[in-house]
Amino acid sequence: MRTFFAGILLLLGLGAAAAYMSMFIVHQNQQAIVLQFGNPRKIITTPGLNWKLPVVETVEYFDKRILDLDTAPQEVTVSDQKRLVVDAFTRYRIVEPLKFYQTVRSVQNVRTTLGPIVDSSMRRVLGGVTFRDVVRDKREELIRRIAKQVNDEGKEFGIEVVDVRIKRADLPRANSKAVFERMKAQRDQEAAEFRAEGTAAANRISATADREVTVLTAEATRKSEQLRGEGDAERNRIFAEAFNKDPEFFHFYRSMQAYDASMKAKEGTRMLLSPDSEFFRFFNNPLGTTPQPKR
Repeated sequence: MRTFFAGILLLLGLGAAAAYMSMFIVHQNQQAIVLQFGNPRKIITTPGLNWKLPVVETVEYFDKRILDLDTAPQEVTVSDQKRLVVDAFTRYRIVEPLKFYQTVRSVQNVRTTLGPIVDSSMRRVLGGVTFRDVVRDKREELIRRIAKQVNDEGKEFGIEVVDVRIKRADLPRANSKAVFERMKAQRDQEAAEFRAEGTAAANRISATADREVTVLTAEATRKSEQLRGEGDAERNRIFAEAFNKDPEFFHFYRSMQAYDASMKAKEGTRMLLSPDSEFFRFFNNPLGTTPQPKR
């Protein structure tokens, strides 16, 4: 009896193991090929639970999502003989898993299969256009042409190329330095021209300002001389009136001014006068009259 139950349990275990080895699940983002001793037997593109013969049949899974292929930067010579270092990446998906399995085998081999196609397409397309077309004018159009060529050649591998994008298109380091120096020289020349124009404008403004200062100074000098002349005339008129009113006081006032001007401490000034000179008449007599000699 124990042997019977042990046999049943053994059969059940073997059946469970066989069932476990026979079923497999294809997820929503996967597609699969069932192989029998390496030969394709069935292609499964819909998700769900599936069955296969244990041991005899195996399953290869392939991603249904869009995948990225990042190729190495390469140097391309465009039509105007300028060299560019182009760095691009490709986005693709597997649309025919059987053809992909027969030609490429696995995603790891895509780089060696699809990468040369991308590189050659870029050389063909970019080699027929100018540097300006690549970096500015026709970049989107060139990308579409490259993607179409790569997609046409990738169909034989069961691959659909969704997009090809250029991440970077630069001059080689040596060329970049030369271009930088040329651009720097152009900017220096423009700066020198601007500086010269600024200097000329500054000189014009300075000359105009100097001319206006000269005119204003001359006008002010003329006005001041006119006012000084009017003041001198008014002073002379007042002096004349004072002289006419009191000639003796006027003589006394003018003599005091003469004393003040002549007796200041001035280096190198000497006077030799007689004490009874007319110049000192107010020193001898406050009235300024000359004393009569005694009889």
